[in-house]
Amino acid sequence: MNQKTIFSACILAVSLMACKQEFLEIKPLVGSSEANFFLNAADAEASIIACYNPLQQEVTPIQGFGQLAPHFRWYFGDIVSDDSHKGGSGDGDEPELLLFENFQGNSGSKLILGEWQAAYRGIAYCNLSLNRIPDIDMDATDKARFLGEAAFIRAFWYFNLVTMFGDVPLVTENLAPSEYQQARNPAAEVWAQIEADLTTAREGLPKRSSMSVSEIGRATWGAATSLLAKAHLYQAEWQQCYNVAGEVMASGEYYLDPNYSNIFSEIGENGPGSIWEIQYMNASGGNWGNQLEGTFTNVFTRARGQFGGYGFNIPEQNFVDEFESTDPRLTATVFQVGDIMGDRGEFTLDATGMPHEYYAKKYFINQSDEAPFGDPNPNGYTNDRVIRYADVILFHAEASYHLGIEDQAKASVRMVRDRARGGAEQQFPGVLPNNVVNAATGQALLDAIYHERRVELGLEGHRFFDVVRQGRAATLLQVDGFTPGVHGLFPIPEAEITLSDGLITQNNGY
Repeated sequence: MNQKTIFSACILAVSLMACKQEFLEIKPLVGSSEANFFLNAADAEASIIACYNPLQQEVTPIQGFGQLAPHFRWYFGDIVSDDSHKGGSGDGDEPELLLFENFQGNSGSKLILGEWQAAYRGIAYCNLSLNRIPDIDMDATDKARFLGEAAFIRAFWYFNLVTMFGDVPLVTENLAPSEYQQARNPAAEVWAQIEADLTTAREGLPKRSSMSVSEIGRATWGAATSLLAKAHLYQAEWQQCYNVAGEVMASGEYYLDPNYSNIFSEIGENGPGSIWEIQYMNASGGNWGNQLEGTFTNVFTRARGQFGGYGFNIPEQNFVDEFESTDPRLTATVFQVGDIMGDRGEFTLDATGMPHEYYAKKYFINQSDEAPFGDPNPNGYTNDRVIRYADVILFHAEASYHLGIEDQAKASVRMVRDRARGGAEQQFPGVLPNNVVNAATGQALLDAIYHERRVELGLEGHRFFDVVRQGRAATLLQVDGFTPGVHGLFPIPEAEITLSDGLITQNNGY
């Protein structure tokens, strides 16, 4: 984006009944440019709301999606892991994704180009707001909040980039055309910027309890603090992770919904255990063109055949077997043959026309809930649950373990386990693959924490990145072709290397 960027603004229109996704209805400010835009508080807020837009869908000229390249976290977080496989209509359906699933993906992929371009477009919006809002004469509290929102979103994009690609260009200013060619910065510098942005965000953002219903979907102190805990976790900064995750847990802002199956229902959106969600709605009238406020995930992960879906992200048997017999999260996460798929009918192999015995359930919606007008496929309403309270509790458990505080690690794991079972763990002890949590110690306790992350957060886009940071990918994914020192990162898009005139270098092994 250059200095003549045309800005987009959004109008908040959150439904009081469902606390839903009319968070972003994009309205172009015709004729507005940097020279005549950043003049007052209204301009500042409009620029901040525009920062949220690239989080939904990114405009990229890619064949097969019109002008849209969906940047699904579950493409890489689930399908490239041992939790699920690609699915679709066969090997020829999204063949590039099949290559990445088998660790044969390459730098020419449209999928990684979409991830890269989505992130840097989002960063450019944030940079513009962060660089221009400080000069506006406006209420100091509002200014700090707007800057906090932009800093949080920029940190989120850089988190995605550094965990996917490692060293990446670190851009914090809006570039002139002569500055477009940028080299990669070391990952340590990117992590430092993420931490700095999240510190800024924490200082300026409100807590959720102080926000009105009409502001649901906007970044909060809890979102920034939780992402900071996650950044420390990924860098194995255990004491910092323990401290920051502990702040979220002590804040009283969140609690675990007693019914796990509520989380991915419509009534569970922006619920008590939701720290940050990307908002979507089903009534925007969006299509396969340039602008959406709905998600493709609903149709992409729904079964094929009579169920009208594309059948991606098929759970692996290994993932299904990870659930204990007493764990009700399995039925909230996976459809199995014989289950009733809402108002779409009974799941049989004949009904899907495919051999898969499992389908993802967390993003399933009923036919009666589809968009009331327009094409329902790009208008799914299900919010993307990016950060959940259970995730933060398990950050705390992992950090506690590494600090040698095993009692606290166990207590945090039991919080998540007990909620899933609707009562105390002692009532439903089950048999963990490694040991019962109460009796576990040392490696068995760490394995129990890893187990809990997998079943609690399954099919939410975390697994691949978890096993890489935990140093377990070489063992768990070896059968799929994972090579240590290579496949922990994805290839840098070849198109970006070319555009940089060689300043950007390729990752090892690609």
